[in-house]
Amino acid sequence: MVQLSATPDHQVSRGEARPGGPTIRRVAAVGSGYMGGGIAQVLAIAGLDVALADITPDEAARARDRLVGQARQFESDGLIPAGAADTVAARLTAAGSLEEAVADADYVTEAVSESAPVKQKVLRRIGAAASPHAIIATNTSSIPIRSLADAVSAPERFLGVHWMNPAPFVPAVEVIPGEHTSFAVVGVVLALLRRAGKRPVTVGDAAGFVVNRLQFALFREAAAVVAEGLATPAEVDLLVSGSFGFRLPVLGPFAIADMAGLDVYAGAFQMLEQAYGERLSAPEALKELVSAGNFGAKSGKGFTGIDDRTAEAVATWRDRAYVALARALADAGPPPGGHPAETGAVGRGRIHQQTS
Repeated sequence: MVQLSATPDHQVSRGEARPGGPTIRRVAAVGSGYMGGGIAQVLAIAGLDVALADITPDEAARARDRLVGQARQFESDGLIPAGAADTVAARLTAAGSLEEAVADADYVTEAVSESAPVKQKVLRRIGAAASPHAIIATNTSSIPIRSLADAVSAPERFLGVHWMNPAPFVPAVEVIPGEHTSFAVVGVVLALLRRAGKRPVTVGDAAGFVVNRLQFALFREAAAVVAEGLATPAEVDLLVSGSFGFRLPVLGPFAIADMAGLDVYAGAFQMLEQAYGERLSAPEALKELVSAGNFGAKSGKGFTGIDDRTAEAVATWRDRAYVALARALADAGPPPGGHPAETGAVGRGRIHQQTS
């Protein structure tokens, strides 16, 4: 059984929790749809017994059959290790009710629809039926944890654990402690996620957290580009996936900026601000670094630890990673139907308008 201990001030600071503590063996997945089902598969493959709960027992049973069949297809396609599908079949069960699923669970992952009232209602049922020592995690992608914590008895055991879609294949997971979440809980959850082969990152509690705040900001700007007639959706997708989106699996935005030169970024922001106003003005942190003569790797100081001594080695590693990524994408082949922007099937109307 997982024992919890709250910190004296009931606060969890990012980066302070350490993996460790009791091992989680039994899991309940409440909500067996696309996200909840994917989480259940991953945890079952990691060697945990997982009980599925859904609106009805029949729905949970159908979900279990679907997830086992899907795992077999994954294994046939070489996407998961040999024998993993049999592990899913052996470890995954369909519960007769939410209460039955969570009764003996050490860890409960709630993955119902992205609605605060719906989640609060389900979390109250989970808190009432689960062991007082069970860790309860919500897989919300945007709802602040503090707005859900009141629905859970003993909120020191409650936190956000935001998996990415598709759960079996995307490595990063956001871990979002609430204001009452204990250090012990965060440590146990980090250990669980690493055991499952994920890369957990502890972040602060705010709407959208980190991933979706960035992702939706990009989508908003992409939609504006299309609305202004600069490109079609297909062309935007092709450009993003083949340019800065191609770089992002290797280096994040801050490392890319440091390597490119923060003075270069500052100059580009000046042009963007002239055209689009404060919405695309340079952030203060960038202005302060550039004003102090800190231009990133080439000057020895920037947002990351990359400096003039390590920049060349990082660039060599980066370029090798880019080549490996390009080869992997070539091996995967184009998506079914090909890339619309490469077929010549889009953009013709805009070309005609510009040349007529």
